[in-house]
Amino acid sequence: MKEGWKRITMLEACNLITCGVAARPKYVDDGVPFLSAKNVKEGRIIYEDYNCITEENHHELTKKNKPLVGDILYTRVGSYGEAAVIEEEIEFSIFVSLTLIKPKKDILSSYFLKYYLNSHEVKTLATNSITSSGVGNLNVGTVRKFPVPIPPLTEQKQIVAILDKAFAAIDQAKANIEKNIQNAKELFQSKLNEIFSHPSTGSGQDGDGWEEKSIEDITEVINGYSFKSKDFSAENDIKAIKITNVGIMEFVEDSSNNLPSSYLEEYSKVKVHEGDLVLALTRTIISGGLKVAQVPKSYHNSLLNQRVAAIVPNLELVDRDYLFYFFSSNRVYNYVLDNVNTLMQPNLSIGDLKKLPVPLPPVERQRELRLLIEALSNNRNQLVRHYSAKLNGLEDLKKSILQKAFAGELIKEETESILQVAAEPGVEYETK
Repeated sequence: MKEGWKRITMLEACNLITCGVAARPKYVDDGVPFLSAKNVKEGRIIYEDYNCITEENHHELTKKNKPLVGDILYTRVGSYGEAAVIEEEIEFSIFVSLTLIKPKKDILSSYFLKYYLNSHEVKTLATNSITSSGVGNLNVGTVRKFPVPIPPLTEQKQIVAILDKAFAAIDQAKANIEKNIQNAKELFQSKLNEIFSHPSTGSGQDGDGWEEKSIEDITEVINGYSFKSKDFSAENDIKAIKITNVGIMEFVEDSSNNLPSSYLEEYSKVKVHEGDLVLALTRTIISGGLKVAQVPKSYHNSLLNQRVAAIVPNLELVDRDYLFYFFSSNRVYNYVLDNVNTLMQPNLSIGDLKKLPVPLPPVERQRELRLLIEALSNNRNQLVRHYSAKLNGLEDLKKSILQKAFAGELIKEETESILQVAAEPGVEYETK
């Protein structure tokens, strides 16, 4: 412990540490905000997506322990261990998933305590202290026993000022990196769309021989079978492909979706092989894109479940990977969007899938375009990995700075030097 610092418990450092009301009050359409753990994220209070209670109920709940500016809200259920300082004069009550903390202002800065509670050290302490094997529950009694370092108030304010500046710089660097990742993805998508925006027939921009054919002209389309729930078991030998296995341009493996060995011959009409395409027919499009994947080697000779279609290319007419990349283009996305039935769950029919038009150059040209797309894809993936590693590095930097801060080892000049090295410029990519 640094000279001049002391370490005491949270109970000794605060006037109040208590949780919100456990009994769920009656909600109203328009009233006083009733906040819960979901309203505290990344060191901030989010005044959105909350229920409301009556003025009378609010006054009853807060007559003894009213949340005030300068107090701290600390999550204790589910996403536990997130702290934020109340900064706005807004009336609200809190649910049991939040802990209200009122620091003793003469010895402890609210912002110093917020940073401390959000540090890796205390988050680890919180994780090791939770009760329940289901939804995590960080008991108020446990929080009261947490140790907290207490430097002189003037030093606390200096530390907070350094941390504010450091975290603002890190957040800006993270925003730039996330934008760079998005730019890299958009560049790939733009090039992909350009390749598949070829005129449907006749002479094309890179030579003759392009034509347009439907999926049913160049592939075999297999509609999955409605196996019964009791048929599936991790103990069985034959893998099945369910709708949950089909991600956005990726295959999600799951060892629990296995069928009996005897089904392989009995249901051979829905057998699929490595390299076949599989497409979700229900909720074909989600927020991230189109749910389509290629069957991996580990799922060779697997059986297709209902609401999944398999697309088996005729390799004399279409290159398998060319077709897979085509399914990730905006042309297919927009076709599905125009044809999906949204009366209940958004479903794509087998009939509409078979009618999907595909722009086709000669097979040799398809292979050339596939190699070009693979190179673009590899470049995108390399950039995303590079920037993702930088994001992880910034999170580690945050942990390191906080660790030094609460060990009394934070040096302003050293921190600023580190942040200059970590700074990430925004990069703009030409998409045309």
